[in-house]
Amino acid sequence: MIRPSAILLSLIVLAGLSQGAAAADAGQGGVLAKRWCAACHVVAADQQSAGGQAPPFSAIGKTADLDVGKLALFLLLPHPKMPDMNLSRAEAADLAAYIQSQGR
Repeated sequence: MIRPSAILLSLIVLAGLSQGAAAADAGQGGVLAKRWCAACHVVAADQQSAGGQAPPFSAIGKTADLDVGKLALFLLLPHPKMPDMNLSRAEAADLAAYIQSQGR
């Protein structure tokens, strides 16, 4: 069962990320993407290929209901198919902004 305190903490973090996403630096997110993500994802138009089965950032960025704040939160939470990149909140916001920019 999910504890109310965990839900509250998630909402606070999400609210902070949503506000921070406006000030996010997509350029810095591109640097992070090339360092952390390019082995599995195609992270830029000039990248030839990626070794993994992960979707390209251009496809993720074109998702119709993409919420940059939720994407940044997703990047902060551990999940099995991705390495723990140990990103700061600002780095997660930058990376999410970069992913969104690749869908344009």
